Amino acid sequence: MWKVISIIHMANQVLSIKFDDGTKKEIDFAPFIGNGISAALRDEEFFRQVQIDCGGGIYWPNGFDFCPNYLHDEVPAVSLSRT
Repeated sequence: MWKVISIIHMANQVLSIKFDDGTKKEIDFAPFIGNGISAALRDEEFFRQVQIDCGGGIYWPNGFDFCPNYLHDEVPAVSLSRT
């Protein structure tokens, strides 16, 4: 099982995530935000409250969370244009 070891907020709903195997991914969470519990993540201030849980996944104060294996193996990385 992979573990998230660091998170950096990049822009909007994009996080740079580093895993315990050295993998680093920039992930856009906007496609995961809909109605219900995930709706709170539209607010950037709330989105920035993301934390790493004791199992190595990530979560927000309202309980919305992601498994580290899913983030590592299934969610594609994005490229951010830098100017």
